[in-house]
Amino acid sequence: MRPPCEVVARYVLPAFRSLVAKELVEKHDLSQVSAASKLGTTQAAISQYVYSKRGERYMSRLEAIPRVRSAARRMAREIASGESSYLETTSSFCLLCKSIREQELICSLHRQRASLPKNCDICLAT
Repeated sequence: MRPPCEVVARYVLPAFRSLVAKELVEKHDLSQVSAASKLGTTQAAISQYVYSKRGERYMSRLEAIPRVRSAARRMAREIASGESSYLETTSSFCLLCKSIREQELICSLHRQRASLPKNCDICLAT
């Protein structure tokens, strides 16, 4: 049994965090240490995100979705400017996850990782 949240936590969130981390470092000139502190992770993780060694596999899929790309840019801007607290940032991640599930954007990935019936509606029901 693999619920959709497991798929999101393992594949989607690292890719999204990678998009945000790259924005923070490349567009907002935050150091890797500062970006790590603001995202609640380590400098080593940020380095892996920036150099596409972590989260890369699904990053291009997420980046291709305009709503997700926009959310990553907005979140990075809010983090860099101090407009968003740690709790607000965490809440934004959760809202993005919910939106991705509701739009059935992870269904194909979920089906690859779990034996699901064709009429699966888990994401829509939760």
